[in-house]
Amino acid sequence: MVLRVEKTPTPVLHSTMNIVFTARFLMAFAGGLGLFSLGWSNPSFLWAGMAFDVVLLAAALLDAARTPLRGSFTLRRRCAERFAIGSGNGVTIEVQNHRPVPLTLWVKDEPPPQMQTPRREGQFTVPPRGTATLHYELLAPARGCFEFGNIAVRLRSPWGLVWRQTSVPAVESVKVYPDFRAAQRQVIEAYRLGRQGERRQRLRGQGREFESLREFVTGDELRHVAWAASARRGKLVTRQYQIERSQSILLMLDCGRLMTARLGDLTKLDYAVNAALALAYVAVAGGDQVGLLTFTRRVEDFLPPRPGASQLGVILEHLHDVQPQMIEPSYARAFAYLGRHCRRRSLVVLLTDVVDADASADLLAHTAALIPRHLPLIVTIGDRDLRAFVKPPPASLDEVYAQSVAEELLTQREQALNRIVELGGLALDVPTGQLSVALVNRYLEVKMRGRL
Repeated sequence: MVLRVEKTPTPVLHSTMNIVFTARFLMAFAGGLGLFSLGWSNPSFLWAGMAFDVVLLAAALLDAARTPLRGSFTLRRRCAERFAIGSGNGVTIEVQNHRPVPLTLWVKDEPPPQMQTPRREGQFTVPPRGTATLHYELLAPARGCFEFGNIAVRLRSPWGLVWRQTSVPAVESVKVYPDFRAAQRQVIEAYRLGRQGERRQRLRGQGREFESLREFVTGDELRHVAWAASARRGKLVTRQYQIERSQSILLMLDCGRLMTARLGDLTKLDYAVNAALALAYVAVAGGDQVGLLTFTRRVEDFLPPRPGASQLGVILEHLHDVQPQMIEPSYARAFAYLGRHCRRRSLVVLLTDVVDADASADLLAHTAALIPRHLPLIVTIGDRDLRAFVKPPPASLDEVYAQSVAEELLTQREQALNRIVELGGLALDVPTGQLSVALVNRYLEVKMRGRL
C-alpha cells in the first residue's frame, strides 16, 4: 500500500539568498585582528592587520561571486506517498550536481514539526556531474495530514571562504495512515491459512447457504435432516451448509470524548481504527460487504457497505484523518442515521467506550431498537490501567475510595454488556492489546455459527 514517489526536481532560486562566512574565513580574519591589536607597540602592525582583513573580505566577496547558485544543482525530496503512524518513514534528499567541479553543500530539510527525527541535515560533497543523497527517518505521532516546509541549502565557495545560502521551495503535504499491518500480522496470517484450508475443503458450518447432502451420522442435528431425500434413498440424509458470503458488515466508530483517552502513545480511537481496519481486511477477503460510519454529536462520515478489495482502500482513506473530539457522542443520531441508510440486515460493529450509568442506558436503549433488523456487536475498549488499579489491596483510605469508584465503573460496564447479550446482541470488552485479535475472532465465530 505504500508507494515510493519522486517529486519534481526543485530548482535553486536566488530568493532569500545570503552569505555566511566559513570557519576558515573567521580564523583568517581573527589573525588579522591579532596583527591589528599589536599596533600599540608598532604602527606597522596596525596597517598590516587592517590591510590583511580588507583584502580577505574582498577575496570572500569575490569568492562568493564565483559561486553561482542558479543552474549549479537541483534537489529532489523522495518519500513515501503514505506515512504510517508509529513506525519509521524514510525521507531522502537527492542533490544532482550540474557543474564539472565537485560541490560541497549543507542541506537542512524542514519536516512537519509534529514528527520526530534525530537527523534532518547534513554536509556532503557531490562529485562532478554526479549525485549525492541525505537520508533520514520521521516518526509520525498521529494520523492526519502534515506538511513539509522548504529546504535550506548552503553551497561552499571554491576557496572555502563563504557559504552561499538559499531556501529552496519544497512545500508539500503528506498523509499519515494507521499502521495496522505490523500489529495485526499474526491475525491476518492466521486468517490466510484458514482461507487456504477453505479452498482445499469447503468450510462447513451453521451458515445459511446449502452446500451438499450426506449420510446422517450420530451427532447431526435433526433439523438438518432432508426428509424427502431420506425417503427416496431409504436412509437418513442430512443437509450440509457453508458459510454465507456477501453479507453486510458495518463498522461504527465513536469519535467522542472518551475515545480521546491515551493508552501509551495512542488514543483509544487509534486502537479502534486499527481493529476496524483489521476486521475490514478479513471481511473483504472473505467476500463480505464492508461499510463505515463515524460519529460524535452527529454523523461525521458514512460509507455504504460494498464488496471488493478496492473498498478496503476507500475505508483506509476515510479513516486516516479521523480524530476524537472532546464532545459527548449521540448514539440516538448515529443509530437513526444507520436505520435510514442501511436497510439490509448487517453485523453492526460499534467500537466505543462507556463508563457511567447514563451512557450505558443510552447505548442500551438504541441497541435494543436495532436488534430486530440488525445484529449489533458492541465493543468496548477496556482500560488496562483501570483494571490493574483495582487488583492490589489498598494501602490508604484514599486508595480505598479510588478503588471503589473504579470497581463501580467496571461493574456498570459489565452490567451494560450483559444486558446487550440478554437482548440478543453481542458484546465484547477487551483491553487495547487484544482488541484486534478478539474482534476478528468474534467476527469469524459469527460467520461460523450463521448468526447473521
